[in-house]
Amino acid sequence: MPFVGSSDVAVKQIGDDNWELLAPLTYKGNTDTFRMPKGMQTDFASVPRMFVWFIPRYGKYTKAAILHDYLWRHKATRGEIRWADADGIFRRVMRELDVAFLRRWLMWSAVRLASVFKPGPSDGRFEEVWRALLFALVGLVVVLPPALVILVSLGVFFLMELIVLAWIRLSEPVFEVVTGRPRRKETNAPSLRMKM
Repeated sequence: MPFVGSSDVAVKQIGDDNWELLAPLTYKGNTDTFRMPKGMQTDFASVPRMFVWFIPRYGKYTKAAILHDYLWRHKATRGEIRWADADGIFRRVMRELDVAFLRRWLMWSAVRLASVFKPGPSDGRFEEVWRALLFALVGLVVVLPPALVILVSLGVFFLMELIVLAWIRLSEPVFEVVTGRPRRKETNAPSLRMKM
C-alpha cells in the first residue's frame, strides 16, 4: 500500500462532524509524498445526510478521504496543487484501496463538482467537470429517488421532535403541580442538519 507506516487511522472526535488525527498519516505517491500531520482535522467523506445510506462517511475509502481533506484544505486553497489534481489523487487512492469502480467515480464526481464552488485559486477548478456531471447523472438515477424519500422523512421526523419538545416544555408546570417537584432532566432540542 502507498500509505507509509501503520495501516491504522487514529483519531479523536472534536465536534459533531470533525475528527483530529492522533498520529501522522503519510501517503507516498508516484512522485510526491503527502504527510498529514498529527492534529489535522478531517470530516472523513463529506456526504450529505440524505446520501449516507449509499455512501457512509467512512469505509474502505477513509484514508483517501483524509488525504483529500488535506489536499483541499492545505494544498489546493494555497495554490500548491491544482483542484483537479487533488481530486484525481483521491480517485487513484480509492482504486489503490480497492473501492469499486462506480462508487469511486461517483465520489470523485461529487468532489470534482464541489471544487467549482471552493474559495481560493481557480487553477484546475473546472477541469473534467463535464465527465463529473456525466457520472453524477448516472448515479442520481439510482440514488436520488430514495434520497428524496429520506429527505422528506428527516423533515417529518424533525417536526415530530419539535412537537414532542414543545409538549414536554409546556407540561413542565403541570408536572410540578402534580408531583410537587420540578422536572430535573434537561430536554435537548432537535436539530435538522443536512450533513452527518
